[in-house]
Amino acid sequence: MTYKKLKRIDLIFHEDCDCSQVLEKTFRKSNDEIINDILESGLKGRGGAGFPTGLKWKFTAEQPSGDRFVICNADEGEPGTFKDREILFKVPSKVFSGMAVCAKVIGAKKGYIYLRGEYRFLLPQLTKALDVFHKEIKDLLDFEIIIQMGSGAYICGEESALFESMEGKRGEPRNKPPYPTVAGFMNKPTVINNVETLVYAFMICKHGPTRFKELGTSDSRGSKVFSVSGDTPIAGIYELELGMSLDHFVEEFGDGDTKAVQVGGAAGFCVPRKKFKDTIIGFEGVPTGGSMKVFNSSRSMYNVLHNYLEFFEEESCGQCTPCRVGCQQLIKGIEAVKKGEQKAAYLDQLMKLSETMKLASKCGLGQSVANSFSSIVDNFREEMIY
Repeated sequence: MTYKKLKRIDLIFHEDCDCSQVLEKTFRKSNDEIINDILESGLKGRGGAGFPTGLKWKFTAEQPSGDRFVICNADEGEPGTFKDREILFKVPSKVFSGMAVCAKVIGAKKGYIYLRGEYRFLLPQLTKALDVFHKEIKDLLDFEIIIQMGSGAYICGEESALFESMEGKRGEPRNKPPYPTVAGFMNKPTVINNVETLVYAFMICKHGPTRFKELGTSDSRGSKVFSVSGDTPIAGIYELELGMSLDHFVEEFGDGDTKAVQVGGAAGFCVPRKKFKDTIIGFEGVPTGGSMKVFNSSRSMYNVLHNYLEFFEEESCGQCTPCRVGCQQLIKGIEAVKKGEQKAAYLDQLMKLSETMKLASKCGLGQSVANSFSSIVDNFREEMIY
């Protein structure tokens, strides 16, 4: 199996463009032509789930006429992820422009940016940039963007919980179907995209789909913005081509003693050193919303897992039993094994519990607990015991 070597890209932060000029050129195309460009590019959601962006837009546009909305999910709450903050800080007009293109395609008059509560410090700057943007596009499109603040709840990064929060309700996930493309915000057809996804959609409109398709792999087109943290000498935010091996990533960002990389934050997978070479960063391998946490040999993986489970226990909305009780029992379980109150074989029972949570939990929070739990226990079992 061959993997692409690490390749740094400069599509998002370092490429200047006149957004209103690009929008004017884009709006000369029909809605179907714009959707086809997004589909042809192979762009998938950059929040981690990887749903094809063009399909999401297409399904929403096909709904019966009436109100519909564009929502930018800027509730960046995954531990170790801070790339959306940087995008909003440095290139907000590209985010607004991506929303405008989507609004044109689906026929939305209003869009919302749901901004993470901890990012309130960005509000004055974003408001000023938004005022300028509205003036620039007033003759191009009847579209208004409103910024709505979150309150720091991790669960509100889940799209339906985000809608509930925006509607003034408790942030809890909804049952699906119906999906947001049919009944989202205010039960109207809604496109909800991650900050980064909207910027890439706009850049595809600027360059056309071919340039984007030339990057990445057949299953993971384009590039991706990564938040790199932990035991690395060059922590920060980097735009890299998808399809690289984790081995190449560690060569670039490791400190020479990397024993594990947590790909995708607490909800992602922990990859040990022995699997670096055979692990691809992309939708055909280990997908990620952007968080890459590097751990060296000085780190206790038991402590890492315990920290993640405490996080999940705290952030669980408590709506469904598998997640609410499961997180509590996993913490108690690994503590009991570590103290010698339970035998090492008890870890196998906890693994089964995490898999049950994956199957039975209502939303992605409870479903993703098994990712970090099983990958850490599988690969660092001895650290859970001694």
